Amino acid sequence: MNRFPYDEARISRMSLVDEGDGQLSSKRIRMAYLAVVGSHSVNGVAALHTELLQQHLLHDFHEMWPERFNNKTNGVTPRRWLLEANPHLAEAITARIGEGWTTNLDELRKLEALADDESFRAAFRDIKQRNKDQLAAYIEREHGLSIDRASIFDVQVKRLHEYKRQLLNLLHVVALYLRIKNDPNLSMVPRTFIFGGKAAPAYAAAKLIIKLINSVAAVVNADPQVNGKMKVVFLANYRVSLAERIFPGSDLSEQISTAGKEASGTGNMKFALNGALTIGTLDGANIEIRDEVGHENFFLFGLTAQEVQELLRRGYRPRDHYEQNPELRAVLDLINGGFFEPEHPELFRPVVQSLLDQDPYLLLADFASYVECQQRVQQAFLDPQRWTKMAILNVARMGKFSSDRTIREYADQIWKATPVPG
Repeated sequence: MNRFPYDEARISRMSLVDEGDGQLSSKRIRMAYLAVVGSHSVNGVAALHTELLQQHLLHDFHEMWPERFNNKTNGVTPRRWLLEANPHLAEAITARIGEGWTTNLDELRKLEALADDESFRAAFRDIKQRNKDQLAAYIEREHGLSIDRASIFDVQVKRLHEYKRQLLNLLHVVALYLRIKNDPNLSMVPRTFIFGGKAAPAYAAAKLIIKLINSVAAVVNADPQVNGKMKVVFLANYRVSLAERIFPGSDLSEQISTAGKEASGTGNMKFALNGALTIGTLDGANIEIRDEVGHENFFLFGLTAQEVQELLRRGYRPRDHYEQNPELRAVLDLINGGFFEPEHPELFRPVVQSLLDQDPYLLLADFASYVECQQRVQQAFLDPQRWTKMAILNVARMGKFSSDRTIREYADQIWKATPVPG
């Protein structure tokens, strides 16, 4: 059936061949379009991802075949990421609600009734502390760094990419460092900032950010004036076996990608399943996690995907934020001036120049909101009862994010596969 007769512009937009400037050498096959045409089903891996596919990236194809498009939010396996990785918490959960949760994660909802139970809260806090002790011991053994086990374990572990904004996290680290240097008596909850991840071999910008994290860590960790209040560590060789140590021992999960850039994410699910609270943007699966665990149990900051698109459409000038925010200006000037790498003072200037001239992932636009949100994190952590209740409810409401549910949806709705009789 001819759905859009005489629509030459649409034909050009949907062509499987990008004609370029008309020369044969400039023509390209649009592989994503070819995949859509050749498939009977197209799915995003989080609700926002699916919406962006339908409304923007593949809008014409969605109008042509709306029945092909669907959502399949990612999930993680509770057998590895809770039962195996966090045996103390797994045992405590099973002792109270039975072991059905290991194959039906929705069973965790039964924990909601225990969020106000003081004995369970105490057990939950004790387990979190034991896991933090184990992670701290690993860091001390592998990195020779003394860790305050009572500090907030503020963790960002994931692939290094500019849109995931490890650099925004680091700007906050430097801002706190400057606050303490300017006021040695500053009242703050001690923090241990933990980074981990790998960059693609040719990704020079990401590798420079890794170097900057390590250079900041070297200065901060050697400064006796801040030693009792903050530490920074970049964990070597991030991998699954190390992740199994990290998620159970984390207090705060950093899920701070630019809204509209993260397809889904599963690290956010693993953190929350192990009782870490999330500071994050409305990006990827963060949106659905926040809806499930409760908006009051999630630390939200930053622009939405729609606001990001509108800001870029109007014309974004990152220098405005630099000029108008004294703390941000001091942070960038310190990095740009070579403070963290005095033997090579020019090393990190490309990082700062990129932020001031381009900032494609809007770090400077979200900086003030992020720093303010981190203050809310500190206030919540100062109330152990409140923090523990929030953490328990995060665990209790993670049933949707089991890979069992995801795979079942693929099997039922796309593959049309049925279980093999046992």
